[in-house]
Formats: sequence, C-alpha cells, structure tokens
Amino acid sequence: MIEKKLNVKEAIQIRRAYRSLDPVEIDDNLIKDLAEIVKVSPSCANHQPWNFIFVKSEEYLEKLFTILTEGNKWVEKASMIIAVFSKLEDDCVIKERQYYLFDTGIATAFLILRATELGLVAHPIAGFKEDQAKEILKIPEQMRVITLIIIGKHTEIVNPVLSDAMKLGEKQRPPRKQLEEFIFVDHYGNNFIEDSIIKNK
Repeated sequence: MIEKKLNVKEAIQIRRAYRSLDPVEIDDNLIKDLAEIVKVSPSCANHQPWNFIFVKSEEYLEKLFTILTEGNKWVEKASMIIAVFSKLEDDCVIKERQYYLFDTGIATAFLILRATELGLVAHPIAGFKEDQAKEILKIPEQMRVITLIIIGKHTEIVNPVLSDAMKLGEKQRPPRKQLEEFIFVDHYGNNFIEDSIIKNK
C-alpha cells in the first residue's frame, strides 16, 4: 500500500464517505498501523475507553453483511469492517457528562484520517443491528457498538446498488453548513460571520 504524503489538513479535506469500493489487501501490518494511531488518541484522564475489532475474514464479513439495514447493501464490497465499541464505566463520568462516546469518537476520527492518508476509504455507518453485531463478534452485552467502519479502496465506477442520492454523493461532497450556523464567538448567539473577515481586509 502506497502512503500518501499529506498533512493533517489535507487528509481532512480529501476524506470522503464513499460507497463505491474496490477490494484492497488487508494484512496485519495495516491493522497494526491503524491500531497504533488509535493508541495515541487523547481521552479523559487517559482512560482510553475504546475497543476495536478488525473483521477481515470472509466468514465474519459475510455474517456482518446480514445485519445491515436497508440501503447499506454497498457494504458487501468492503475488504474489512472495523467494529468500534465501549461502555460508560470505562471512561470519565463528571456529574452528568459521560465521556466514553466522545473519547471513542476522537480515536475513531484519528483512525479514519490515517486510513485516508493510506489511500483508503474509511466510512463509518450507523445502519446495522447492534444486538446481532454483538452476538456475531462476541462483544459483551454491556458494551455499546457505536459504529462499524467500512474499509475499502475507492473506485470511480459507481456502485449500481446505490440510491440516486447516494450516487450523487459519489461525485460531489454533500452540502455543508455555513460557519455562521454553528460557530459562535464569546457567547451563544454571537455568530461568526466569515464574510466580515473578507470585508475587513
């Protein structure tokens, strides 16, 4: 696998949740590479609450394909699926603030960016049956399976099983909110206006 020389900003900008995939070779070196990135992710009080299962065998992939919700048939082109799971008790709970989902999310983002740097698609999905995923992967009942990350190589040939909206998403990045819709300065309601920067130059 050829590693692209990207800085962090470039990896963030080119990352896309593609659904049209070609096979890619999965070996232990790739798994170790991605795992080492997760290992250094930050977490509350260094609790490191995350767990990842790298599913690469045809037997287990086929089992996971059976628990996908409608619209996720494209996942059957995956070369690997990474199950991400954790539980409340494995991380900080400060008053009512529960950090295990947040910290596991940061680690997952690190993994996705590293996969992007390696030229892979790493597409997290929510469309699966959690209880059945836990049963197939032998994940303890008290754990929450937060996401499945679909790993493959992007192909320009659009997967015919995709809906029209999904096909469009393969060709262009879905629309993003304007900064003023979610960025504030000093207090909520004081929206950051990007145009004001241009006008003040």
